[in-house]
Amino acid sequence: MPKDRSELPPVEELLTAAVTGLGGVERPGQVKMAQAVGDAIESEEHLAVQAGTGTGKSLAYLVPAIRHAAESGDAVVVSTATIALQRQLVDRDLPRLADALESLLPHRPEFAILKGRRNYLCRHKMAAGMPEDEDDQLFDPREVSATGRMVQRIQDWANETETGDRDEIVPGVSDQAWRQFSVTARECLGAQRCPSGADCFAELARERAGEADVVVTNHALLAIDAMEDFAVLPEHDVVVVDEAHELVDRVTSVVTGELSESTVGLAVRRAGRLIEQGVADRLQEAGEDLRALLAVAPPGRVDTLPQSLGMTLALVRDAAFACITALGPRNKDKDDPENAGLRKAAFTALDEVHDTAQRMLDAFGPAAGGDGAGDDEDMDSAGSRDSASARDSASSGGANGGGTDARSEEVHRAEVVWLEEGRGRIPPTLRVAPLSVGGMLRDKLFGDRTVVLTSATLALGGTFDSLSRQWGLRAGEWTGLDVGSPFDHPRRGILYVATHLPQPGRDGLPEAYVDEIAELIEAAGGRTLGLFSSMRAAKAATEALRERLDVPLLCQGDDSTSQLVKQFAGDPATCLFGTLSLWQGVDVPGPSLTLVIIDRIPFPRPDDPLASARQRHVAATGGNGFMAVAATHAALLLAQGAGRLLRSMDDRGVVAVLDPRLATARYSGFLLNSLPPFWRTTDPAKVREALRRLTADA
Repeated sequence: MPKDRSELPPVEELLTAAVTGLGGVERPGQVKMAQAVGDAIESEEHLAVQAGTGTGKSLAYLVPAIRHAAESGDAVVVSTATIALQRQLVDRDLPRLADALESLLPHRPEFAILKGRRNYLCRHKMAAGMPEDEDDQLFDPREVSATGRMVQRIQDWANETETGDRDEIVPGVSDQAWRQFSVTARECLGAQRCPSGADCFAELARERAGEADVVVTNHALLAIDAMEDFAVLPEHDVVVVDEAHELVDRVTSVVTGELSESTVGLAVRRAGRLIEQGVADRLQEAGEDLRALLAVAPPGRVDTLPQSLGMTLALVRDAAFACITALGPRNKDKDDPENAGLRKAAFTALDEVHDTAQRMLDAFGPAAGGDGAGDDEDMDSAGSRDSASARDSASSGGANGGGTDARSEEVHRAEVVWLEEGRGRIPPTLRVAPLSVGGMLRDKLFGDRTVVLTSATLALGGTFDSLSRQWGLRAGEWTGLDVGSPFDHPRRGILYVATHLPQPGRDGLPEAYVDEIAELIEAAGGRTLGLFSSMRAAKAATEALRERLDVPLLCQGDDSTSQLVKQFAGDPATCLFGTLSLWQGVDVPGPSLTLVIIDRIPFPRPDDPLASARQRHVAATGGNGFMAVAATHAALLLAQGAGRLLRSMDDRGVVAVLDPRLATARYSGFLLNSLPPFWRTTDPAKVREALRRLTADA
């Protein structure tokens, strides 16, 4: 073991030791990536690396990351999009890697996982027995009883857990039950003021992270750490963003605000215990006005602010501010922890309501934020016009049909507001989100640290330009590298585009598509993952084909997704149909997956409020909105979906895209260049024959 940091072996030697220790085989792409990551850290230059499935990219970034931590004494943060990858890193990869490298480093590498505060049990909230925030009238007796059983399970588990991590509870518990035992970062009293601060699970997790060489977290917490005034992660100068293709969407979710009768009602219940009833009633009444307005409004993007909505948002904002004022100084009752906890919770809910209402008003310009003035049109006409403009934008490749004034307004608008319709107990909800998070990422994430971004899917259309723009990176500030894949795609896989089929329409799955799917599955003997653009299409295909085929057909929603994937992987004759989560979340190597069917190019819906607004904004600033937003979105998902086919060196099969536009549309080259280099054909007979041969050989 080296005595000091100056004797550290080079990255290449450490990688060889790591691969040998883990019983693997060193691959050229892995070596190339590890060298590039080490060089980027040394030169403090941002790096984007596309590394295909099977490259071994986890080791390729962990080895140089651990070396840097050992050399500098600072932690390296590794951020992932999914809990599954976090668990893989912490439970499997990092312990084995630490064993392999221990003799070559000054000390055994230490690692820790760190999640958001709400993922940890709050001892103070549990001990204080704070009042529940839920409105029991929203739940039927059966749900209340089920929640009660979950609460009891949490209480029993709380007496045994050493980490307080929610993910330890198996089976899991509902958000409603968990909220009774957890707080957000904004609701937390802080370790110094909290009576349970010395034993706080979240603080203990932060302490462990502060002593680690590698801290594994998620994109959401990474965004919070970068953008909030308070530090969440330990001091670090290097970040590795794995699954980097999801970074923009995860960051957008973090900074999206929402306003509904539920969010206002929560603030009223929390504040109503602490202030005069009359002041809380003002907010209650404003929330009822908001509920009535949203109940009759059509869902979709709100392009112009109706006067009724502007006035209601101003009422909500002002009533929330009156409650905040009535609560008095924020540090009041600092010596009374129980009351301080209630006040902090009330301030958090009220701040959220006030600030979100103000954001929504600000989205329409300074005039909207003052007296609620806006268009005299009601929300019905505004919503109808919005749907039409979204359709026009999509069909014209992102052109804004609103004229010069609308284009000028779109150039200067920074955020978009839209209404989501209610579902079940979830009421209609207004949301507000930035048109772009690139500026935030550039200033807050990339500004004072070195960032390595990696995924199997980053080079869309053959370049990194699309995603680098979304990340806010400028030319000369970063380097892009594609280290390829160990798979021989042209010999192992076929990309089949069914050009003889009609273009997909809006009236569901065409009968010709159902016939094509049936023929392909029969040739493959099952073994099919069907990726559909909507749940409606997935269910329609499942129902139609269950009557025609003798193979087992599973559909997303029949059971938990993890259980369905397990069944699918365990029986080669089985087929699994589903939508978005299956495009990126299925890893089934071996003979159970020989055919991936994609029903249509996965463009965002024309009425998707955020995508359509971003598309129109790009067009208004002189760019091609369709290519920058819709085509980029489709290319990313297509590449992810096609990537389900080859998961091990022995895999072979077919990716069948039923949408003929992949071969015929003017944008097809961009999409095809985003996919792995499979052998391509449009001949259905050749594909069916290839599938029969693969089935016979299995």
